[in-house]
Amino acid sequence: MTDLSSRIHTFGRAMRARHGERVHKIALDAGFTCPNRDGSKGIGGCSFCNNKSFAPGARDPMPLAAQFDRARGRIAKGTGARRFIAYFQAYTNTYAHVDELRALYDAALQAPDVIGLSIGTRPDCVPPPVLDLLAEYRDRGHEVWLELGLQSAFDATLARVNRGHGFAEYETATRAARSRGIPVCCHLIVGLPGEDASHSHASLDRVLDVGVDGLKLHPLHVVKHTRLAIEWKRDEYAPMAEADYVRIAADLIERTPWEVVYHRVTGTASPDILLAPAWCAKKWDILNGIADELERRDSRQGARAGRIRKEHNHSA
Repeated sequence: MTDLSSRIHTFGRAMRARHGERVHKIALDAGFTCPNRDGSKGIGGCSFCNNKSFAPGARDPMPLAAQFDRARGRIAKGTGARRFIAYFQAYTNTYAHVDELRALYDAALQAPDVIGLSIGTRPDCVPPPVLDLLAEYRDRGHEVWLELGLQSAFDATLARVNRGHGFAEYETATRAARSRGIPVCCHLIVGLPGEDASHSHASLDRVLDVGVDGLKLHPLHVVKHTRLAIEWKRDEYAPMAEADYVRIAADLIERTPWEVVYHRVTGTASPDILLAPAWCAKKWDILNGIADELERRDSRQGARAGRIRKEHNHSA
């Protein structure tokens, strides 16, 4: 099993340092939808999005407490973790009135051994009352993360995949959250249509310019029942090769200052919905590939951060 924590400031490493033991996220589906699906922003959602690909338990009809108990037992048995973060993952988990959100978040925090919340959402769905609520939990001593799905810093790409927001919304949301002491984890997808390594590098640079506390990297995969699947079948989109993803992920890790926490450096999709690329189903192969690439370079997170920032600032 690959241990990346010697070369990457992983979420696991950060939680051990802060809490003295292993802390594990438990993904929950609270039954939210998305403004890019229900018509308020758009219809059909992002071109790549079948939420089950990101949250295998998505559209789980079980109550939150039952979801938590089921996952807690499995994770505790497999990892030995005794403390947990309730991760509201499926769809847009701030897309409701703040009173409804408070009730859901409070219920999650009452579960055994839960020490905090991680809230996955869109940059255009975090109004001030929601941020104030999250800051309130943070002030009470809970571990709190706001996970913002940016995916790319290029507005043309975001429009191409029907995100329904631009980089400006991400920048506004991030600054508003961090001004309240709420740490932000930015999600970036590598391999989006029309993008190459230079786009991924530039997206990361813009995210770092705004300020960020955590990052998640994800290869774009083609899953069933999405517009991207139709484009792939028509040969209008070709997924990247595993070697290219490994190389770009290593690039991004090198460019990222050590203090930024990597919550994830790859992502997988359930085999029952994954169409392409096949390597996306092999999480440990990808992680081993990234570890081997960093070892080959004799490198680690932040190795190029200072030089990249100087070059970036000079060119600006």
